[in-house]
Amino acid sequence: MAIAPMNQIIQTVPNAFLEILSTLIREPSVVGSEHAFFRVLQRELEERGAKVTWYEGLLVAQGNKPESLMFSAHVDRHGLVCTGPNEFQYAASVAGARSDLLGNSVSESLMKKIATRFNDNHVYAYEPWSGAYRGQGKIEKSYICEFRNNLIFELSGLEHLVAGTPVAFRDKLSITDDALVGQLDNVLTVAALVYLFEMGFEGTAFFTAQEEAGKSWRYLLEWFRRFGGSANNLIVVDTSPFPDFKSAQQNHLILRNQDANAKFSSEQTQSLKTRCEKFNLNTLFKDEYVVEYNKILEKKGEEPVSLGSTEMGRIIDASNGLVNGTTLQIPTSGYHTMNESAPLESVCAFLSILDDMIKHP
Repeated sequence: MAIAPMNQIIQTVPNAFLEILSTLIREPSVVGSEHAFFRVLQRELEERGAKVTWYEGLLVAQGNKPESLMFSAHVDRHGLVCTGPNEFQYAASVAGARSDLLGNSVSESLMKKIATRFNDNHVYAYEPWSGAYRGQGKIEKSYICEFRNNLIFELSGLEHLVAGTPVAFRDKLSITDDALVGQLDNVLTVAALVYLFEMGFEGTAFFTAQEEAGKSWRYLLEWFRRFGGSANNLIVVDTSPFPDFKSAQQNHLILRNQDANAKFSSEQTQSLKTRCEKFNLNTLFKDEYVVEYNKILEKKGEEPVSLGSTEMGRIIDASNGLVNGTTLQIPTSGYHTMNESAPLESVCAFLSILDDMIKHP
């Protein structure tokens, strides 16, 4: 049964937010080649009064009360990278520089599922720093290479590219009667944080690179070690995948007690849950969902799935108490494809909770 209509919160997605999202989703941000996107993001944030500082792998936007509330969203999206003459690989694996893959990680499991999803998709190449256009092409075939343990793509139209050139999926935002559709992970919540500054947000928003390659937490932790205070409470915002759109519609927002790396702040997690209950929003704890799902898989004799590895869990695990926090996620279907779909009611709920947090910390 689908979720009931929301009470006390807006029923339509604000046009100002949709304009930001429509702009940002058109800008390339392939994992490992996010500089061009950071340049556009800096402009959008500064136009809304934020003070923006750029570090390696991290863009920090701050208002007049930077320690009042802290959010983080990763800017990278999946794409390809040229690795040789007319040779293209899945960028996340190349950027991650992983040499010990055994075939059982979350990313590899996902890679196997999506190996053929990109066939016939149109793509375009760009200069990673400036964003300058370097031509367009089309994916003719994709497959997993057993020798390189990576997703390999055969393209037409981009034979002239040199190694190191990123190739982004050609994308734009689509709006249906019940969903936002596009390559949403994670430009959806990036746009939401930009929108918050338009609504008067005075805290800090972190925008990280290379999350899909498992590296973003390093850039974030380095910042906290240099500039953090005595209490560094962080909320990481993102999308959360479900098998189909009907499943994604079952709950407005997704919370977590923990991921595969660490337990989250129980205080902050409960605070988010209480805030959602105030607005009569349905929430699901993803870690509890996975535990129950694994029981079903176990009865079928199938391999269990992981609790997942998030930016939040990684930084909690590595910071030795310096950073704590929790996550707030929008449920989606069609994860890591051009047709990732986020229910409109979930997007409205997400924006409303963030707005309530800045008005009533």
